[in-house]
Amino acid sequence: MTTRGDQILDQPLSKVGGKGLFVKELETALLERAADIAVHSMKDVPMQLAPEFALVAIGPREVPLDAFVSNKFARLEDLPPGAVVGTSSLRREAQLHANYPYLAVTSLRGNLDTRLRKLDEGQYDAIILAAAGLTRLGLGERIRAVLSAELSLPSAGQGALGIEALSDRPEVADWMQPLNDAATAACVRAERAVSRALAGSCEVPLGAYAEFADGNLRLRGLVATPDGARIARAEHIGPATDPETLGLALVADLRAQGATEILASLG
Repeated sequence: MTTRGDQILDQPLSKVGGKGLFVKELETALLERAADIAVHSMKDVPMQLAPEFALVAIGPREVPLDAFVSNKFARLEDLPPGAVVGTSSLRREAQLHANYPYLAVTSLRGNLDTRLRKLDEGQYDAIILAAAGLTRLGLGERIRAVLSAELSLPSAGQGALGIEALSDRPEVADWMQPLNDAATAACVRAERAVSRALAGSCEVPLGAYAEFADGNLRLRGLVATPDGARIARAEHIGPATDPETLGLALVADLRAQGATEILASLG
């Protein structure tokens, strides 16, 4: 199915309704009983689902980090002053400005093929994409470097696929359980708790990334102004059994670091 997010290619997502544009048509198909399940990239799923819908499974995560793609340069560090970097994400834009203030960061829309074509045509010196999308579509060879979470903290849910169904169809949830990956689901729930508390359904420069190890989650988050001039960062470690509580603890820390003021400044 083609969604509004796929159709509107001439404006930044933050200006036309946000990532929820990628799920609306699929949810309509669920309501009309034309589909039993909808499969989404979790970073595109709105933080607040309508009560008639439920996330019934989250599959094993692909590499959740951002990827540097360029035909001329091997690393971000190799780009000269004024080099043009394309991205569709305010989160990536803010972190690029903060770490590489001498680069020209511009908006990049379109599906993956369109974005790569614009790079190949020379409109950009490099572009930043989700590594997972490139890998899943068999385009992993285009990745020149994977950016560390320290350099580009991922978006909540990045690299994970979620399955949505109608909340009044418990039998569908049961069918999907073999596809659920408990560790990934805990990570994504913690990340989404951060994004839900701070951004709701709005498009703001916000990153949230959890890693699972030995029954615990290491959760990192940031909120920034789009120009990267102000960034609040925090990190918490806690049991994977209560990811939402861990997310809210991180939110409190981010607010203590100035996240509330940053969000207020975004208007």
